[in-house]
Amino acid sequence: MMIIRPVQRDDWAALRELARKTGPGFTSMQDDDDHVHNMIESGVSAFAQESANPDAYYLFVMEDSDSGQVVGTCAIHGAVGMDDVWYSYRVGTLVQASRELGVYRQLHTLTISNDQTGFSELCTLFLDPEYRKSLNGHLLSKCRFLFMAEFPHLFSDTLIAEMRGYSDANGVSPFWEGLGRHFFTIDFTQADQLSTRNKVFIAELMPKHTIYTNLLPEAAQAAIGKTHDATLPARRLLESEGMRYTHYVDIFDAGPMLEAPVQEIRAVRDSRYFKARIETVPDQEQPFLISNTLRDGFRCCTSRAISLRNSIASLDEETATALNIRNGDTVRIVPLFAERRA
Repeated sequence: MMIIRPVQRDDWAALRELARKTGPGFTSMQDDDDHVHNMIESGVSAFAQESANPDAYYLFVMEDSDSGQVVGTCAIHGAVGMDDVWYSYRVGTLVQASRELGVYRQLHTLTISNDQTGFSELCTLFLDPEYRKSLNGHLLSKCRFLFMAEFPHLFSDTLIAEMRGYSDANGVSPFWEGLGRHFFTIDFTQADQLSTRNKVFIAELMPKHTIYTNLLPEAAQAAIGKTHDATLPARRLLESEGMRYTHYVDIFDAGPMLEAPVQEIRAVRDSRYFKARIETVPDQEQPFLISNTLRDGFRCCTSRAISLRNSIASLDEETATALNIRNGDTVRIVPLFAERRA
């Protein structure tokens, strides 16, 4: 069984290995010793704090209970832009018209923005390629919604998620080549890595005025709002929960930003409390997402061996062990998938 839990310091080797597999453009988990170390320390600190810290970074890992191997990771940033400035491009439309000349044109524009400052962010979602099967991806992504539902005071009312932007088979971002390189004169990968450590250089070098996208190369224009092929499943999953593209993109690779009010996300809105009854339960057709109600001892998993009656959740011993709960403990449960409508 796959179990979600808070990160621990002895997860270093496993996370370092996962970081080597991320590839270019994966900003929130770089292939770098210091970066992974800082991730872990920030995550451990967030779960250890008794009070809410707006800038906290809640880092989770997915562990295979059979082998004890850490095979994935995900995180929630409590509020972006509270320490380092948060930048994005707002994609807009400018109309130019002349009746005399019979000209009517809609031009797309990019404007530097800090509009998401203070919003909570879903980030650092990465699953080992060998484990991208079954329900693993859904568990790794959606577990964060149950944590947010349980501890709403730790997060903003609005949630965002940056999708990795398009890059080619060689890791080259056409948007960066068409725009960013002219101002930074460094490779995309180097700029992406630098942005995780210090964003001052962005403010110093980024163009401050509105950019007309028709002045960019066609490949750069086509990349605006386009999601990396490897990230498309993650985008579809978040969209199925109610997150939407709101015409903001990343300033480096133009990857789309998804957004939603936290309380309107399906798994948050529809999750319910139940009292656990541990007993033999036949598998159900529908899988459920289930978590305990602890902060630093948070556990989450999926299970079909759950039967819900009134306020009682009957669940099997394996699920109870994964969640580290006993008879009578409170659990939070929601169907793993949204109900299909005719």
